[in-house]
Amino acid sequence: MDSTGHSVAAQILTDSERNSAWVMRFIALAPSGVALDLACGSGRHTQLLLSAGHEVIALDKSDHSFDLLKGQGAQTMQFDLEMAADLFRWPFLPKSFSAIVVTNYLHRPLFPYILDSLADDGILIYETFSFGNESFGRPSNPAFLLFPGELIMHMQSNPCVKMQIIAYEEGYIENPKPAMVQRICARRAGKSAEIDRL
Repeated sequence: MDSTGHSVAAQILTDSERNSAWVMRFIALAPSGVALDLACGSGRHTQLLLSAGHEVIALDKSDHSFDLLKGQGAQTMQFDLEMAADLFRWPFLPKSFSAIVVTNYLHRPLFPYILDSLADDGILIYETFSFGNESFGRPSNPAFLLFPGELIMHMQSNPCVKMQIIAYEEGYIENPKPAMVQRICARRAGKSAEIDRL
């Protein structure tokens, strides 16, 4: 039970009904393999990735959803992505994941690591809040809001990784709640030919 008296399972069921339309739109482009749900929260996208046939690692600072996710077949990892720079060690090897999904989370120093952890032809699906969201509620702290065009810029944050942008959007959404967002789907350029089917 959480502090409001609701069970975690009930929260996850509610959240799973609100999977990001952006993630659902592009998840089919991910090659088979291991996927990472970074800052997974309740695990709504972990469940989506599992249902698409991926092995999934669900990573979060809190383990509140881990029992349920483990029961559904996910691997879980409790890890603080925002520890002090002199202590931080990214926990994954290069080219580990066929897909990485990140929603409603922003910690800018992670982008080079995220890109490096994509396998060749691996898909990054990223969606989070941008400047202007303070008009609609939280987050409103500029540290957690992307400035205009920033998400595209982060696709060039690792000089050893070339990313192919499949789709990008920036602006206002009404569902699941009014917000200003940026979202991107990008592929780590590998040795394959053109394989996107939109």
